[in-house]
Amino acid sequence: MARHLVFLVHLHDRFHGMAFGAPEWPPSPARVFQALLAGVGRGKGTPAQSLDALRWLETLSPPRIGAARAKLGTEQLLYVPNNDLDAKGGDPSKVSDIRVAKRLIPRLVDTRVPLLYIWSWEGATEHVAPLVEAAEKLYQLGRGVDAAWARAEEIDDAALDDLLAAYAGTIHVPSLEAGARGGLQCPVPGSLDSLERRFHATRIRETRIEGKRATAFENAPKPLFRAIRYDRHAALHVFELIDEFEGSRNYPVGLRFASKLIETIRDTAAERLRNTFSTQINEIERVLIGRRSDGSNGGPTEDRIRLIPLPSIGHPEADVAVRRLAVEIPGGLAISSEDVAWAFDNLTPADPETGELGPYRLARAEGPRPMLYRYAAPARTFRSVTPVVLAGDTARRRIEPTRRREEAKGGQERATEESAAAAAFHNALRHAGVRARVDAIRLQREPFEKRGTRAEPFAEGTRFAKERLWHVEVRFDRAVPGPLVIGDGRFLGLGVMAPVEVTPDVHAFVVDGGLVERPSPLDVTQALRRAVMARVQARIGPRERLPAFFTGHARDGAPVRSQDGGHLLFAFLPDNASLLVMAPHVVERRAQYGWEHDYLAVLDDALSEFRELRAGRAGHLALRRILVDREAHPVFAPSRTWLNITPYQVTRHAKSASAHGALALDLALECSRCGLPKPAVSPRTARGVSGVGLFGEAELRFEHPVSGPIVLGRNRHLGGGLFISTSPPKQN
Repeated sequence: MARHLVFLVHLHDRFHGMAFGAPEWPPSPARVFQALLAGVGRGKGTPAQSLDALRWLETLSPPRIGAARAKLGTEQLLYVPNNDLDAKGGDPSKVSDIRVAKRLIPRLVDTRVPLLYIWSWEGATEHVAPLVEAAEKLYQLGRGVDAAWARAEEIDDAALDDLLAAYAGTIHVPSLEAGARGGLQCPVPGSLDSLERRFHATRIRETRIEGKRATAFENAPKPLFRAIRYDRHAALHVFELIDEFEGSRNYPVGLRFASKLIETIRDTAAERLRNTFSTQINEIERVLIGRRSDGSNGGPTEDRIRLIPLPSIGHPEADVAVRRLAVEIPGGLAISSEDVAWAFDNLTPADPETGELGPYRLARAEGPRPMLYRYAAPARTFRSVTPVVLAGDTARRRIEPTRRREEAKGGQERATEESAAAAAFHNALRHAGVRARVDAIRLQREPFEKRGTRAEPFAEGTRFAKERLWHVEVRFDRAVPGPLVIGDGRFLGLGVMAPVEVTPDVHAFVVDGGLVERPSPLDVTQALRRAVMARVQARIGPRERLPAFFTGHARDGAPVRSQDGGHLLFAFLPDNASLLVMAPHVVERRAQYGWEHDYLAVLDDALSEFRELRAGRAGHLALRRILVDREAHPVFAPSRTWLNITPYQVTRHAKSASAHGALALDLALECSRCGLPKPAVSPRTARGVSGVGLFGEAELRFEHPVSGPIVLGRNRHLGGGLFISTSPPKQN
């Protein structure tokens, strides 16, 4: 079983290291190696067991590195002496003549997330304890201004999986390619000896120039390290399916046959490689089929070549047929990338059952590849084009078609199934190497594309049960690069995700903890409004005026009205402890104005890491982002009957009517003003508040189902007047 030595290195708040003239990130393993040596060093002496441990460490393969998100700080230009004062006769008053400019660009880091350096090996060793002790003595990382502290621990495979699953940063994996410019310096055998030679080297020596004694300065010998490229580069080749009979056009394959298509092409290409490279059959089987020639496990999935179908998307009427596929070849394989690409070029796949050559061939795409960009573009939101195969206990309960009514699923059963599938999807992301935090997940059987295909038909001809297939929409806390392929079927053309340019107009959060019992909805809503404005202000800059779209107030302090464009609306649902931030066009039931899109993009960025809310008397809330299913959520689901769950404040009090009558009349007028049909209003309570106005609760009943949100009244921008549907649609 493999063992892993994990160094957890904490920086104070920034990092100044430079490499190749640019700020280095993450800090290289060589810096950690030097920092460990500096920590255990005592003058010119270093404990023998520490030296032996470091010599052992330099023999290991380059480590995996974990690093949190970091951003560049403000560049500073410093003028410092260049240590050549003797050129000016040693006169300190002339130091200004030898100053040179040095750029300093700090990288600001998230101090809550440590850097990880994970060295792995097989078998037992005695060198771990000295290295764990050395980590406790580490005091800086690289330059003297980069204060740091660290700890280390030895863990097994299971503990490492848990660590990586919970890690909030990005994991960088070393490739087998060495010496590449821009790679990170890593220790190799001989690194420790080179550092010792550098430390003990004579840097000042006496010499004679024209018969006079002089001092000469010499550079110390450079340390020995090796540059390793991280985030393993993968070559991506695109091939088109060309009709054999009409060579000028593409050959479309139905989306539901994507898995069979990929398997047929893969097996035919593997056979071509076996016939050409007969001495590398094991490697071909391992990286292309996923197993060795003896049937044993093929090793790390990071070495696998992926064949990714690229269905035609980008327009609502696109037929979503497969006309192209991408071949992703990881670097560092024993077989070169070009040799693998050759195996697919001009390939005519053969039917695995009949041996008949297909009616199409593959041709390498040249020039611009717009369809690839539709899948490879970085994005925060992705939707499945081919369904994701989820592992574990994620299969939906199958219902016999003739007994759909008798065995229909209730809402609780459906929620339980989707919860298990969501947990499995998190694991699938981890297995695919996606470390970004998930903000929200939506699972369904129906496709997201207008002309897409339901999940179940994709299981035909595969080893996967159709109940394990799900269409998924996922939203991350930051942009993730594509192409993104997830799940157990990711090497068979399933789980292909397409990036979606979505700027949400509704942000929803659920409170996971910290909420006091029976909080005031208005208190929570006010705290939410203040927090959102503060986060937006931090994004646009402290000196920029916060737009009325976020504040609800014009430059002169007057409230913004609907005819002026409106502003954000905030709501709190006490029953399920959830928060909503809604764009004005959603509440006002109108089309989005063009200028609102930019504001919504700023809002989306500002709320990307919204994890907690200090709500005063209501508590210190821990938040989790969720996606809103507008067909089922009580604020949005169509219904004939609506009931307000936060106090409604009348806009104008009809003085000649009773309190209940005034409430009913005002609600009817508010519905008309907001473009809603005229409802039958049934007041339930009405009470006056001195100096404020009339408040109450009421039920609205429409002749036909109406979709939400319905937020009415004078206090609707302060959390009041929120209605929910009392007869949501049944979930089958």
